[in-house]
Amino acid sequence: MTLRGTVRQPTTWALAVSLLVWSVSPTRAENGQIAAGIAGGLIGGALIGGALASRPVYAPPPPPVYYYPAPVVVEEPICRIARRSYWDGYGYRIREVRVCD
Repeated sequence: MTLRGTVRQPTTWALAVSLLVWSVSPTRAENGQIAAGIAGGLIGGALIGGALASRPVYAPPPPPVYYYPAPVVVEEPICRIARRSYWDGYGYRIREVRVCD
């Protein structure tokens, strides 16, 4: 439960109970002074409650910084196919071999 809910629920119940229990007879209205007091209390409570319940305003976070990874350069040796002769036990044979410098 948040702080707002913690404060709001008991306040609502207290206001509802006080309005039900406390009643003013029309003969003792005293020229609207009681009504003015109730209205002033409600307005003052709304102003103070609004000031207490307002959320703090924070500056937005800075945008994230992205770095592109450095390019990876792989230098592969230059290879070529060369014909080599070899002795297989019966005679010379020629085969193609990959030769890298």
